[in-house]
Amino acid sequence: MNDLSIPALVERLRAIVGERGLVDPSGQDPMLVDWRGQYRGKAAAAVKPASTEEVAQVVALLASQRIPMVPQGGNTSLCGASVPDASGREVVVNLSRMNRVRSVDPDNNTMTVEAGCVLANLQQEADRHGRLFPLSLGSEGSCEIGGNLSTNAGGTGVLRYGNTRELVLGLEVVLPDGRVWNGLRGLRKDNTGYDLKHLFVGAEGTLGIITAAVLKLFPKPRSHATAFVAVEHPAAAVALLGMLRESCGERITGYELLARVCIDLVLAHMPGTRDPLAARHPWYVLVELSDSAEADVLQAMLQQGLERAAEQGRVRDAALAASEAQRAALWKIREDVSEAQKVDGPSIKHDVSVPVSRVPEFIERADAALTRRFPGIRIVAFGHVGDGNIHYNCGKAERQDAEAFFAESPQVNHEVYDIVTALGGSISAEHGLGVLKRDEIRRYKSELELDLMRAIKRTLDPHGLMNPGKVL
Repeated sequence: MNDLSIPALVERLRAIVGERGLVDPSGQDPMLVDWRGQYRGKAAAAVKPASTEEVAQVVALLASQRIPMVPQGGNTSLCGASVPDASGREVVVNLSRMNRVRSVDPDNNTMTVEAGCVLANLQQEADRHGRLFPLSLGSEGSCEIGGNLSTNAGGTGVLRYGNTRELVLGLEVVLPDGRVWNGLRGLRKDNTGYDLKHLFVGAEGTLGIITAAVLKLFPKPRSHATAFVAVEHPAAAVALLGMLRESCGERITGYELLARVCIDLVLAHMPGTRDPLAARHPWYVLVELSDSAEADVLQAMLQQGLERAAEQGRVRDAALAASEAQRAALWKIREDVSEAQKVDGPSIKHDVSVPVSRVPEFIERADAALTRRFPGIRIVAFGHVGDGNIHYNCGKAERQDAEAFFAESPQVNHEVYDIVTALGGSISAEHGLGVLKRDEIRRYKSELELDLMRAIKRTLDPHGLMNPGKVL
């Protein structure tokens, strides 16, 4: 810090955000630790501005004193991107109070929202206007749209609707010096130079603080058809996806792969869960269609597609949801996998992507490499196979203690990431880099790419004050 002591800084911040916007040190703890409990920091102060103007004033004050800042939303980051470091010098700027839907334009299929809006609330708001906002994540009840944008979140609807990057038309951003860029344009065509919004989407708060966004809406589906399908191996799942695309077209909204161990974890740790199929199978796919057609038409389309696949040996068994309650129960199994694994014990997590056609090869090669090098390791693989994104998580051997297991993380990571890279993939599909993969990325990105990223960072944030130590 330059001139201000911490008490003086706190008073200056209080003058901007008011008593309600200043977080007492006794209430800061949830803001200082990440969702997984792997990263814990300290903060010089924590504030919750209530408007873009307040955010801009806070940032301008901190920039004038060369005080680093950590933008934060729902703090559901899985890579440590949303918590301060241990220095006690950084200020957390939490946007949860900025939770207004500023406007909805059904004719333009857009809504303009503030960064602190909880994702599930935005889904409900779109629904009230007869529209769909398709971003859907396991943390949607607590994650906030500013964080979703900052990490370019994926989720279960990417196959049909794309990542968060594809769901945003405009942004409002407070830059690292406190200036406000108002790019809240609801245009689908705007060819007037660099598309600046894409600099900030996926930047994990290192280039500025997103305060509002114009989001795309879609027609609300009138019906869904959902099935829990047993398959022999991931190659069968990829083949089934191709067959269903031929018979069902773009109606495929979700296509999720789960290994049997995922089902076992959910059954063991999430009360009220039932196995959808009578017999055990090595792999499963949760597939969902959505459309404006009547429900019985869509259900028949999915059933016929699965029957044809079964005749060709692609499907072992299947259960089709006959009601909305059954559909919700099937999706809950998929959504509960991460929480069940967290309850079960420590794991080394990998959020990776490869071309869809190479998903089976990745799983086969990674399984073989890890079980050979780390006897007893338990692989928990699941994810959005329709877009090539696999959550490839590794649990400790039964008799291994957690500390010894985590000590092996670098070696486990390199085995997985080297295979991903050899297959033309990415070591971070949808969670970002944060602190977790900040150093790892230097092994897998070219020096030219990293130089270009550093140049952008220096241009927008020359003093390195915006979420320092993250991404780069």
